[in-house]
Amino acid sequence: MAYVAVSGGKEAIEESIKLLEFYKSGTDKDVEVEAIEHKLSLLVDRVMSEAGLYSKTYAALALKQCEGCVEEAVFLLRAYRSTLTRNYYTNIADTGEMRVIRRISAAFKDITGGQILGATYDYTHRLIDFNPDRSSKSFSTSSYEPEEITSYPRVSDGLKQEGLIDKYDFVDAKPHDVTINMLEFPTDRSARLQTLSRADTGFISGLAYSALRGFGQVHPTVGELRCGYVELYVTYPSDENESIFIGEVLITEVECINSAEDNDQLKLASGYGAVFGRNENKAISMAVIDRELDNGGPYPAQDEEFVLMHGDSLEMNGFISHLKLPHYVTFQSKLDAVRKTRGDIQNGYSE
Repeated sequence: MAYVAVSGGKEAIEESIKLLEFYKSGTDKDVEVEAIEHKLSLLVDRVMSEAGLYSKTYAALALKQCEGCVEEAVFLLRAYRSTLTRNYYTNIADTGEMRVIRRISAAFKDITGGQILGATYDYTHRLIDFNPDRSSKSFSTSSYEPEEITSYPRVSDGLKQEGLIDKYDFVDAKPHDVTINMLEFPTDRSARLQTLSRADTGFISGLAYSALRGFGQVHPTVGELRCGYVELYVTYPSDENESIFIGEVLITEVECINSAEDNDQLKLASGYGAVFGRNENKAISMAVIDRELDNGGPYPAQDEEFVLMHGDSLEMNGFISHLKLPHYVTFQSKLDAVRKTRGDIQNGYSE
């Protein structure tokens, strides 16, 4: 692919940037970063997940800078992340020890510890509230979240003990880091889950939808969906037996259960999804795709290379955006080829 270098046009570019600033201003009223962080928290969580950087404040700042464009915000946040040093790796986080704020199962009505509906739009009326500030002023932001960790057993644990659901073997090795190392196919599962977690939400949801409509294993069941805060620890520098608490992250975790055949014996198998923040549809979609990739098959959602290479928000939108760059040489060669072919045909007919 060839490009023609663009020279000149400096004044036009500067005016374009000024016009962009005018579009971003719009009104004398300003939107504070704190307001975006808390009032548009689901959007902030999506940007954090696709950028692979847990920082609500920076995600909100990126959204403010780019007029709420998710793709551009992800670009900004990933660019910033690439400048940060990586001093430590956290210890393995046990999501069973999550400070749960929401926990449901579509597989069983009664689960140990009970179902916790938490905050969700699932039970709301889909009607526009023309006075949204009226209801939000009457609640304290701290009064609805638990302060202590309550351990809840996984819904799938009992099924695994009965031998009704497949287990993944524990791999005592460092996970593949997709932010440093290139993907190689076939990938290991850690690389797959990282890539899916950072993938574009719409892309992953669309693929999962295709599987549900028949281009895959059709209909999994959400064994458990839980959302809450997970504590993170790093190993103490001078003592490997000691760990330091460095903070907690809000995640959504899902296990989807589907059928699987093993030596002609009907069993169950699970897919797993985990993303930053409250992002349930993406976590469910990720779990669906995880199982589809494990199962394999002829459909797009079952093709590992197709899924993992085309779902990255930054690369996908960047490549589409590059179509706006000058393609003068390549397009002129296409025109020349068409004109030559048309000329040869016309000359052939005239002869």
